[in-house]
Amino acid sequence: MSARRSRAGRVAPLLASLLAAWLALGCTGAQAAVPTTFGTIVGNALLCRDQVDNKYFYNYLLNAFGPAYKHDGGAYWFKSDGATLWGVEMSELMVSDDTSTFVFVGAVAETTPEQLEQAIATQVGMQYAKIDSSAYPVREARPASRIVYFDRKSKLYCAKFQPLPPVQPKAVRTR
Repeated sequence: MSARRSRAGRVAPLLASLLAAWLALGCTGAQAAVPTTFGTIVGNALLCRDQVDNKYFYNYLLNAFGPAYKHDGGAYWFKSDGATLWGVEMSELMVSDDTSTFVFVGAVAETTPEQLEQAIATQVGMQYAKIDSSAYPVREARPASRIVYFDRKSKLYCAKFQPLPPVQPKAVRTR
């Protein structure tokens, strides 16, 4: 009987510590690994090589990275720690809400626009052109993927026009 108590006495603290570690991971919002489809799905959307459906991308990002940490500027923002595209870390991802006539998917890259542009050109072959002559020029590639300055980082996005539904005529009342 004392051997059982001795074994139970050693196992109980181990189980308790494992349970505590498991709960801590869940409570701190630790994320699962970046999905293997991330580069294909999100990368192609950011380059405007695929459909941009904000409901689809909201659900994809929610499942991949957990709930959005903010809702600002007509978009839901997700932390994407550990996500990389074209060898560049993407620290945040955003997807439009339904308040705009544009539907978009975007990402904050932890590098300058020049370095992001070079990484995309090297990995994918897509070329960007500066479309203005400002000190912080917007870069655009066909079919409309853009890279812009975002503080000391860069933001890459694809925005497509989403027409509003047609106005329904008011019912005419007859007497």
